[in-house]
Amino acid sequence: MRDYPTLGGAPIAEGLYRTFRVLQVIPEGRAGVTLILDGALPAQPGQFAMAWLPGLEERPFSVMDDQPLSLTVAAVGPFTHALCERQPGERIWIRGPFGHGFELVGRRHLLVGGGSGAAALTLLAKQACRQGHEVIVALGARTAEQLMLRWHFEKSASRMIIATDDGSTGYGGTVVAAIEAQLAQGWPNSVYGCGPELMLHALARCAGQAGLPCWVSLERVMRCGIGLCGSCHFGDRLVCKDGPVFAAHLLDK
Repeated sequence: MRDYPTLGGAPIAEGLYRTFRVLQVIPEGRAGVTLILDGALPAQPGQFAMAWLPGLEERPFSVMDDQPLSLTVAAVGPFTHALCERQPGERIWIRGPFGHGFELVGRRHLLVGGGSGAAALTLLAKQACRQGHEVIVALGARTAEQLMLRWHFEKSASRMIIATDDGSTGYGGTVVAAIEAQLAQGWPNSVYGCGPELMLHALARCAGQAGLPCWVSLERVMRCGIGLCGSCHFGDRLVCKDGPVFAAHLLDK
């Protein structure tokens, strides 16, 4: 009998999972990989799926693309390293999608991604592009080799802003500093972000100072994905159920 993940000591039902096989592995510099899987998982921009490997763990990942299902994985621990080592033909168990995602507001959008957080914004950029909206995507990382999904956004963004902490490519500094001039011009109707929480606080502050609405996707440890275990609490909210997308002003609370 297969060893399924447990919730409160009880195994999560087998029927909740769909089995996908890896079709393609796209390297993301030294940061990780994007896994293209062999089926669709219709999702809203910003929703996430739970990925599981028997005998290891189950973790949440943003739905980078839903047709076909694609996951962008930063190699930061044993489980994510195991996912990054998946080869074409090998299986991954998926349940979801879960959570509340982004909604487009206006017709000019600024999307700000830090590291693997960029994966939460790809479906949003794709949707905006299909509707004929203008999209600027700003991506940040510590170094050029840690930038993720630049190749993907080049297909859907009207313009890109690249920032690296060490100045190895693009703007030398944080991605929020790189977009301050854009925010000051009031060009976007709305701002969306995902990445390290310090970056999101800075983004929320800058967007607020410019009088622009801003939404952010929070990254938390999620054990269940459906609001039962409470491990992903955000004040009196649960990131997996009430988010992962929240209005940016809630970060201050």
